[in-house]
Amino acid sequence: MLTIYSGDHLGHDVSLEFNRGRLTPAFERGERAERVLAAVRAAGIAVKDPVAFPLDAVLRVHRAAFVEFLSGAHAEWRALGREGDAMPLAWAIRGFRSDRVPSSLDGRLSYYSFDISSPIAAGTWRAARSAADVALTGAARIAGGRERAAFGLCRPPGHHAASDYYGGYCFLNNAAIAAQHLRDNGAARVAILDVDYHHGNGTQEIFYSRADVMYASIHADPASDFPYFLGYADETGAGAGVGFNHNFPLGRGADWAAWSVALEAACGAVEAYGPDALVVSLGVDTFQGDPISRFRLESPDYLRIGDRIARLGLPTLFLMEGGYALEEIGVNVVNVLSGYQDR
Repeated sequence: MLTIYSGDHLGHDVSLEFNRGRLTPAFERGERAERVLAAVRAAGIAVKDPVAFPLDAVLRVHRAAFVEFLSGAHAEWRALGREGDAMPLAWAIRGFRSDRVPSSLDGRLSYYSFDISSPIAAGTWRAARSAADVALTGAARIAGGRERAAFGLCRPPGHHAASDYYGGYCFLNNAAIAAQHLRDNGAARVAILDVDYHHGNGTQEIFYSRADVMYASIHADPASDFPYFLGYADETGAGAGVGFNHNFPLGRGADWAAWSVALEAACGAVEAYGPDALVVSLGVDTFQGDPISRFRLESPDYLRIGDRIARLGLPTLFLMEGGYALEEIGVNVVNVLSGYQDR
């Protein structure tokens, strides 16, 4: 299995985030990807730089005005004489208008985001574009038949980014960009399997009304966990997409016994769909020691996840999402990849 990695992710250098009532050291930081990279190399898995893709590949799933905003937000922030990272100020809520894009930077930071956990640093846009290229390079490798599977070590992660908003540490939706690339290059149907602790609200939004990309997600119940406002089991798609969105929310404390039942159901949905390729949003924040999540999977369980995904028998692209237990993140990611390769 080939790993795609770019050091450009280090440009997204955010030191602090506002979490649970106070400023804390950022959970989503460059050390995460560097630890996974070290573990991948130690396991003897080859590492390759990404190919640069045209921006058009990003614009296939993200709206042009949103992409234009992201690409220039930090420079505009600095041009106003401000220091540090660009952060939003307010959000539209029930009774507010959301059909007008504000002209001020503070207004647009608020309009195009949904939380305060994702500051935009000087190197964020370059890192996000590079992460998209990582995903696209991996997609091209499996679409061309050169690889049975590939791993895109994306950072920033992507599954919370929707067609025109960012948040949850995510700016561009790497999984959606990769899935669309697979569709544009011969795959009649693509499935996305999201195993991150948190629901991939952005991925759901992008494909919710489509039948050509199926989304299946195993995640913490949004009644208790981020992102709170999407991810319920009754969200099954709209229009042409009815029946092609599958959510499997679980309560806090779910261990392998409970989680594996949901995995089997999600894999069953993928098998019934009959896709030509599979994209896996690989979050390992389901680990029992994760500092911001509440499931109880153990490191050996990730071998079993990889094995079950391999049994789907599909060209598979794994893309890095969450996982914040720094000591174990590399082991857990490599266990998924090893479980897949050993099948």
